[in-house]
Amino acid sequence: MIHFLRACEDHCHRLAETHLPWCAPFMRRHARVWRYLVSGGSAAAVDLGLLYALTEWLGLHYLFSAALAFIVAFFVSFFLQKFWTFQDHSVERVRSQVALYFVIAVANLGLNTLLMYLFVEHLHLWYLTAQVIVGALLACGSFFISKHIVFNTLRTTNRCENTNEEKSSRI
Repeated sequence: MIHFLRACEDHCHRLAETHLPWCAPFMRRHARVWRYLVSGGSAAAVDLGLLYALTEWLGLHYLFSAALAFIVAFFVSFFLQKFWTFQDHSVERVRSQVALYFVIAVANLGLNTLLMYLFVEHLHLWYLTAQVIVGALLACGSFFISKHIVFNTLRTTNRCENTNEEKSSRI
């Protein structure tokens, strides 16, 4: 999947360089943001597709389907963000990254619910408008948390180097 996405990304860059040369530097400079949006959109498509398939085709209760779809979409999102968006290929911190990413996903779910309530009930926005605004706010926040905390390869590298130095000094 990631190889396919990389090939698509390269193809888009080549098309931009050929047909929209003024746009190509912008696309390259903001490639991580584009990858983040595609990864998130892919995870959302998996979530909705599985919810529909499990409920309509397999006849599972919609709440059970929603839980299963959320879990699968969570892992799709995690792996796409880790290996494609942020290009963090380390495996040393995968467990802690998954745990932290899950905490962020659950916190976002809570914040989404709270902000939706505030925007719809108190600001009197249409619920779909509110969801677009809330989704954009949470996506921006999650991008920076993922970039600087969850998938920060500099932190991973420094942590591994410090651990190796500690092991060397004990020997």
